[in-house]
Amino acid sequence: MTDTAKAWRVPPFVAAVLAALIQTAVLGYMVESRATILRNGAEVRLQTVPVDPRDLMRGDYVTLSYPISRIDGAIVEGEVPKVSGRQSLLVRLAPGPDGLWNATEASFEALPAMSGTVVVRSLPFEFYPDSDGAVGDFISVTYGIERYYVPEGEGRVLETARNAQALEVVARVSPQGQMQIRQILLNGAPAYDEPLY
Repeated sequence: MTDTAKAWRVPPFVAAVLAALIQTAVLGYMVESRATILRNGAEVRLQTVPVDPRDLMRGDYVTLSYPISRIDGAIVEGEVPKVSGRQSLLVRLAPGPDGLWNATEASFEALPAMSGTVVVRSLPFEFYPDSDGAVGDFISVTYGIERYYVPEGEGRVLETARNAQALEVVARVSPQGQMQIRQILLNGAPAYDEPLY
C-alpha cells in the first residue's frame, strides 16, 4: 500500500461515527419537518367518508377517505397534461358554512394565493387524460393523510364513527401544500391529538 493510500484510509471507528451522525441527521430532519407543519401550518377541518369494508382496519390504523380526495373535473383549471404519467394536483380548499373545508379549484399548475383559502398538493398519481385531452368527470387523489394509527383495540370505534360520518379530521397544511393530521374529532369532540414529536 502506498503512503498516499494509507493517508486517506478512514479508521473503522470514525466511519461508524460518521454513518451514525448522518442517519441521526436524516431522521431528525424527517421528524422536524412533520413537527413544523403541525406547529405552523394552516389549519383545515375535513369530513371523512365511509370506506369500502374490504379496506377496514388492518393492524393498528384506520383507513380514512375524504370528499376532497375525489376532485370534480369541472373545477380543474389551466393546462392539462397531454400524455399519461405521474402528476400532482394542486387543490384549493375553502371553508364551508359548517366549518368543513371543501375543494373549490384544482390545477396541475401553481394556484395563486387567495385570502381565506389554502392550497394543498396531492401525492403523485398516475394521470390518464381522456381521448380529447380533458380530465374526465373526476380525479381521485391522496394527500398522505389517509391512514391514522391508534392504540391497539381502539380502531373499531373510529371505523364505526367514520362509516356513520361522525368522524372528522383537523389537519395542518404547510406553505408547500403538505398535510399532516393534527387531531381526530369524534362527534365534534377531540378524540386524539397528534403530538409534535
